[in-house]
Amino acid sequence: MGRSGAKVGVVIPSYRVTAWILGVVERVGSEVSRIYVVDDGCPDGSGERVQRDCVDPRVSVLRHERNQGVGGAVLTGYRAALAEGMDIIVKVDGDGQMDPSLIADFVAPIAAGEADYAKGNRFFHPEDVREMPNGRKVGNAILSLMTKLSSGYWDLFDPTNGFTAIHGNVAQHLPFDKISRGYFFETDMLFRLNTLRAVVVDIPMRAKYGDEVSGLKPARVVGEFLLKHLRYLCKRIFYNYYLRDLSLASIELPVGFLMVMFGTLFGGYHWLESFRTGVSASTGTVMLAAMPLLVGIQLLLTFIGHDVASVPRRPIQGGLRYRRLREER
Repeated sequence: MGRSGAKVGVVIPSYRVTAWILGVVERVGSEVSRIYVVDDGCPDGSGERVQRDCVDPRVSVLRHERNQGVGGAVLTGYRAALAEGMDIIVKVDGDGQMDPSLIADFVAPIAAGEADYAKGNRFFHPEDVREMPNGRKVGNAILSLMTKLSSGYWDLFDPTNGFTAIHGNVAQHLPFDKISRGYFFETDMLFRLNTLRAVVVDIPMRAKYGDEVSGLKPARVVGEFLLKHLRYLCKRIFYNYYLRDLSLASIELPVGFLMVMFGTLFGGYHWLESFRTGVSASTGTVMLAAMPLLVGIQLLLTFIGHDVASVPRRPIQGGLRYRRLREER
C-alpha cells in the first residue's frame, strides 16, 4: 500500500522481454501492493520465467494463449487489478526502458485527487531530448500534434509513452471492449478519457535506450495513425459540441469551415480564369473571395481557442465513486 493509503497495482505487459522482465519486477518499490505480469502469448516464455524464478509474493502471472497486443495485455491487467480492489493502476513496460522508481511520481497526483490519469513525458527536459534518436523525435512530435487534435488534451506531449497510471474508479468506466489493442492503445485511452472529462497530467521522465528494441516505430505508423486520428477528431467534436452540449463554438466551427471552403474555391476558380484569359479579376470578385476566407479563418481560430480552453481541469474520480455507490444502491 502506498504512502497515501491507496492500494497500488502495477501491470507489466510481457512479450519478448525475457531478458529484462525480472529486473523490472525487482525494481518495483514497496509502495506497490500487487504486480501483474501479463504474458501476452510470449514465444520466449517470459511469463514462465517470472513464475519460475521470481519469489516476490506480490507477483501474479496472467496468460494469453494468443498475442493480443500491448493494449490487450494492459486491459487484462486492469481487469485483474480492479477485481482485487486496486485504487490506482500503473502500467510499466517490461523492456527496461522505464524506471520503476518513478512509480511514486505517477501515483502522487492521482492519490492527491489532482488528476485521474498520469502519463510519462520524455520531452520535458531539453537535455533529455538530445539523447533521443532523431527518428523518435520527429515521429513523436507529429503523433503528439495529431493526438492533441483527436483527444482534446492540448497540454500533453509524447502520446505514445506507455508509462501511465489511472485511478480505479476511472478505469471502471472505460469501454474495455472498444479500446484499441495494438500500438494505438495509449492514444485511444486519451480519447476515451476525454469523453469522460477526466483530468490527465504529464509526468517528466527519462527513458533509457540500451540494447532493447522498441516495437513501435513512430515514423512508420504516422500514416496509419492519421486516419484513426481523423476519425477520433470527428467523433470527439460530435460528442462534445453537438451531442452533449451546444455552445457558440458549435456554430463557429461549421460556419468557419464553410466560409473558408467558399472563399478558397471561389477565389481559386477566378484566379484560374484570370490566368487563362489574361483578364484581371475585378475588385469586387477579389473581395468576395477574400472576406469569407479571412472571416472563416478567424472563426476556426476562435473555435480552436475555445477547444484549448476546454481541457478538463476538475478530476472526476470522486464523482465516479459517488455515482457507482448510488448505482449499487
